[in-house]
Order: sequence, then structure tokens, then C-alpha cells
Amino acid sequence: MGPALLLVQLVAILLTARALAWVLRWLGQPPVIGEMIAGIALGPLLFGAIAPEAQAALFAKPSLAALQSLSTLGLVLFMFVVGVELRMPGGARRQLTAATKVGVLAVVLPMLLGIAVAPALYPRFAPPGVAFWPFALFIATAGAITALPVMARILKERQLAHTGPARLALASAAVADALAWVALAMVVALVSVHGDWMPFWRTLGGMIALTALCFGVFRPMAARMLARYAADSRPHGNMLFVLLMGALACAAATEWLNLHAVFGAFLFGACLPRDDRLLDTIVERIEHVTVLLLLPVFFALAGLNTSADAFTGGAGYALLIILAFAIAGKVLGGMAGARLAGQGWRDAFAVGSLMNARGLMELIVIRVGLDAGVIGKEMFTMLLIMAIVTTIMTTPMLVFFMRRRPAEAQATRRQERIAGSSDLTGE
Repeated sequence: MGPALLLVQLVAILLTARALAWVLRWLGQPPVIGEMIAGIALGPLLFGAIAPEAQAALFAKPSLAALQSLSTLGLVLFMFVVGVELRMPGGARRQLTAATKVGVLAVVLPMLLGIAVAPALYPRFAPPGVAFWPFALFIATAGAITALPVMARILKERQLAHTGPARLALASAAVADALAWVALAMVVALVSVHGDWMPFWRTLGGMIALTALCFGVFRPMAARMLARYAADSRPHGNMLFVLLMGALACAAATEWLNLHAVFGAFLFGACLPRDDRLLDTIVERIEHVTVLLLLPVFFALAGLNTSADAFTGGAGYALLIILAFAIAGKVLGGMAGARLAGQGWRDAFAVGSLMNARGLMELIVIRVGLDAGVIGKEMFTMLLIMAIVTTIMTTPMLVFFMRRRPAEAQATRRQERIAGSSDLTGE
């Protein structure tokens, strides 16, 4: 019954995710929102409330080990791809100073607000044995995440990717996420500190050594392999195998260091050469299968980890507090950074609205926190709701603040094509 039940679970998960992704896309939202909601729909909050016996039979606890393994593999592969894709968008290097202002403020302000509200959340929602500061810093970090892939998808679908505010937001999101992931790694390392700082320093030293190994050894090795085995502009299967082994090995290393496996996979992807041939091959051969097959399993397991207790008693007020600090921190932080970078008010608020998108990246962060034991199921549920709400807000806010911008985007693309033609003709 084991393999048959696993296949039935996969069919139910994939059909639900695809159906809700289609509905959300029809409503003008990124498909990932539908897939995230599908996870909630299959969990105790909806399916479990409507048909508890059927839900318990379909997702019986003894049968979840196989889904958990598929989910972990999906996370590792996805974060590997995110690391490979991490690069400044076209033209962003020229505005790196402006992007740094936006990115830093869009991380610092929500983190400060998160620390400010943590005393109100800690007594009820911190798991037993978790000290205040690891909990507070995790809440702060969870509020500081921006989903660069979701943001790029929204801008592309709205034909706004070539506007000035969009390019600034994309570059700023890369800066913000780099800072937030470093902060998250530090928080996870702090969880192991119970009066003994040796595990923390061991984890920190191990990450420094792994980073040096990736950028000092693996990066030049991959560049040589790419030059040798991708003469036809398509990396061969043997090279793809080596890259997958590297990603899995680094994921295992960070897991051994008491960090989550996603950190190692992301680090290995980020250390690879910024080569479009490599990126195209990885997207074609790895990302599509990961996004279509494995990530819906991750969403489903996230939904199974939700708790109806997150909406009872004073927990409703806690959810409002989380939404308030997360939205205000990101929108106002991004807006303030954009104003310092010389943007007008409407464009500055457009940048802040884009920085508020969290999507899948937030879900990965809170899953790391749940696995590390720094938050429980109630807080996980509220942060998941926050991720969905803030991402849903992004598109309508962007449309409001960037009206009449598609014409600017088309003009920018024409100028780039003209500039490219001039470069080719030597003018």
C-alpha cells in the first residue's frame, strides 16, 4: 500500500496545486500563490476541517516520510537554481549604490520592527527551551525576506521589467536577500547555544571554510569544466552530474554543521560562474521538474504543518501584529531607500511595494525555522499567512503606483536595441 498511497498523494497534491495556480493566475496573481494556498487547502485548516477522516487517511503520519524526502530534495534543488540565477539584472551594476540603500533599509527597518514586536509574541508562541533572542531575531529575519523570483515574474507579466523602478527593485532585492540569508544562518546557529558557545563558533567556522572552498576551489574548477565540456554552448551530462553532486554535498555539509541543507545548496549555486549557457541548461533540466513536481510537495507539507490554533483567542491579534510590522517595514523601508536614491514618491512606493513580495522564499525561511525548532506550528501558520497576504498585495499596489509605465518600458527596450545595433556597427 506504501507506493500506491505515495502516488495517490502526489496526484492529489499536483492536481490541487495546478488548479489553484491557474485560478490565481487568472486573477492576475503569480501562480506560486495558488500553489501555496493549495498546501493550506490540503492541510487541517480546510481539507481536515471539511473531511477530517479522509484527510487523515490520505496524509497519515506514517506515510509522510517519503513526502518529506521529496520535499527536502525539492528545496535543495530549488535553492541551488536560485543560487545559480543570483545576479544583478541588466544595468543594475550602474545603480549598485542606490540598490544598496534600498536593500539595506528594506532589511533593517522590518528587522527593527520585528524585534520591537517580539516581546508581545514570545511568551505564547516561542517553543519551550528557545531563548528570547533567537526567537526575536528569527521573527525579525522572517519579516525582512523579499522574493526576487516572484518579483521578477510579476514585473515580466506586467511588462514593467525594463522600467527604472523595476530595475532598482530587482537589484535591491538581490542585496536584501543576501543580507537576510546571512542573518538567517546566524539565527539558526544561535539556536544551538544553551550556555555553550562552542557549537556556534564551530558552525560559523565551518561556514567560512565551506564558503572559501566553494569560491576558491569549486568556482574556478567549474569555469574550466565549462570551457572544456561546453564548447557547443551546452554543458554535457557529465558536467551536470558533477554540479548536482556538488550541490548535494554542500547541502549535506551545512546540514552537518547544524544549519539547514538549503544554505549549502544556495551557496554552491551562487559560487558557480555567471554563465548564461550554464543557467539555461540548469533551468531546462532541473528547474522545471523541481517547480512542477517537487515544490508542490513542499507546499503540501507546509500546509500539513499549519495549526487551527493560530486563529483562536489572542492569536488573531498576533497575526495582525505580524502583518502590520511586515508590511510597514518592507514598504516604508523600500520607499525610504528609493527616495534616498533619488526616486519620486510614486516610483519610491512602487519599489517599496515590490520589496514587500515574499512568496516561496518566505515559506522556505519559516520552514527552516520550524525545522530548527525556533518557532512552533502556530507561528509557522501566521507567518505563512503573512507570506501569502503580502505577495497578493504586490500586484495591485504595483499597478496603482506604476500606471502608464508600460510605455516607458517599451521606449527603454527600443533604446537598448538601438544601442546594441550601434555597438555592432561600431558607431
